[in-house]
Amino acid sequence: MDDTIDRLGAARFREDPIAGRKYSRATSIISSAYKRHGAILQRALLERLKDCARLRVWTEDDFKLSHDSLRQVRIAERLDYLLQTQLPYGDRERSVRVDILVFDEARCSLNAYNVKRGNGSYDGGKRRIIHEELVRTQMLLSDYGRGLGLVPETNQTHIIFYYGLLSLPPPLAISGDDLDEHFQFPVREAIEFVNAYFVARLSALIEQED
Repeated sequence: MDDTIDRLGAARFREDPIAGRKYSRATSIISSAYKRHGAILQRALLERLKDCARLRVWTEDDFKLSHDSLRQVRIAERLDYLLQTQLPYGDRERSVRVDILVFDEARCSLNAYNVKRGNGSYDGGKRRIIHEELVRTQMLLSDYGRGLGLVPETNQTHIIFYYGLLSLPPPLAISGDDLDEHFQFPVREAIEFVNAYFVARLSALIEQED
């Protein structure tokens, strides 16, 4: 977070004719902070989950989405059918990042999560892309886990909309208010501690004389 604040403070901005230098700078900093805050939420949740002894937690930057998974989402009419479909992992039509993967050793479950701020709405096109990637990941997740030597009995993909504006329906989407119950482990307090530090540093940067 300190590196993020330093980069925000060092960034150049264009002065708006009606806002003046002070407010142009503040607007530039805030808009850039919004874009970076999702990554901060993701990292805060990732690190907190690592404190739970029964969970194995990691990130996958190169999760392969297969050609077959693309065909399935294009021809299938029922979501429940797609969510129950399991496909072999390894073929690559393209790749996506999975922010957090969690193997629960007590439940023998492997879940995948992407983290969004969830404080604004996406248009229909963006929602379709998010939904398609989520469903394709779900179909490949079980075999991906087996390739790592895991034996998941259940698997599920989710998107966390931390501030509660859900662009997809539950149970695919999870609000930040429900995270403690979902993981059966307290995570919200730790994330809010990180948020408070970020807000304090950001406020100080905005008030700082340029």
